[in-house]
Amino acid sequence: MDGRLPRLTHRHTDKKVGMPPGSLVYIGDRGPVPTTVSAIDFTETEMVEKVGITLEEVLPLRDSPSITWLNFSGLADVEVIRQLGEAFGLHPLVMEDILNTGQRPKLELYDDYVYLVLKMVYRGEHGNEISYEQISLVLGKNYVLSFQEREGDVFNGIRDRIRNNKGRLRKSGADYLVYSLVDAVVDNYFPALEMVGDRVEDIEERLSENPDPGLLGEIYRLKRENLFLRKFIWPIREVVAALMRQDTELVSPSTNTYLRDVYDHSIQVMDVVETYADMLSGLLDVYMSTVSNRMNEIMKTLTIIATIFIPLTFIVGLYGMNFKYMPELTNKLAYPLILLGMAGVSALMVYYFRRKGWL
Repeated sequence: MDGRLPRLTHRHTDKKVGMPPGSLVYIGDRGPVPTTVSAIDFTETEMVEKVGITLEEVLPLRDSPSITWLNFSGLADVEVIRQLGEAFGLHPLVMEDILNTGQRPKLELYDDYVYLVLKMVYRGEHGNEISYEQISLVLGKNYVLSFQEREGDVFNGIRDRIRNNKGRLRKSGADYLVYSLVDAVVDNYFPALEMVGDRVEDIEERLSENPDPGLLGEIYRLKRENLFLRKFIWPIREVVAALMRQDTELVSPSTNTYLRDVYDHSIQVMDVVETYADMLSGLLDVYMSTVSNRMNEIMKTLTIIATIFIPLTFIVGLYGMNFKYMPELTNKLAYPLILLGMAGVSALMVYYFRRKGWL
């Protein structure tokens, strides 16, 4: 996945202009990736994992008494997503939102399932980039559907816990699995913010040593990244709070306790994002002030030099008139005396400027 951030405004919605609501068209900043389906079906004592399964293999898992997690990577196969949505009774607008990757994080409650949209953020392949993608989650009575734009996510730790039967995952319901997925998404904001923090500190050090013009571009890029992090994380807090408030049998009271912990984490992330926003605004002000001060120092130096040369220019201009009866012109010592006088005037002005603290 590349490290490009999404646009502030979506520019691909023209694909759906004039189409009826619920029309399934992929809308995103990147090209669609072929859809692959993986399934983890588990109980407290048993676990079956399949990768690259077909839709025909998925459908029997819908009515399984065990907990089933179906993960769809890639959104290119619109027909597969449509058939799956129809099989699980998903509303057409939900399927439309799954394919529209410019959604704001949100939660929607339906009769027999809950639909969530999150933004997954993590470090890019080169370590100094922020990668992102939209994650859609559907929570049913005994199943969880997750849709992502392409391969690669932050859920490997959850898969390992299911495989090794660690923690509460195999002993709890589908709501606890959704909690775990949301918690992984939120917690993974911290490494991304740590990277932003390292870059902020680096800019701060370089700014104090040599505020070169390249720093201005870096500050603006960081401000933009921080803006997107804020745009992604702020609604997640509302999503988690809304999930805790929903009066639905799909979320047990015991899971609400864990959701409160995710809510606290989202507030912590938001505090860090706001702190970095303030720091970046401060760095921008420091940069502008430093550049302005350097410009003032340069102008002061040039002004002092010009001021020193004003009387010298006057003297040179005076004796450059070459009038016939200027007595100094016939004196053999006139030239060195005038030069000596000019040097004395310059020295006197430099001394005066130093006394005033201008030099």
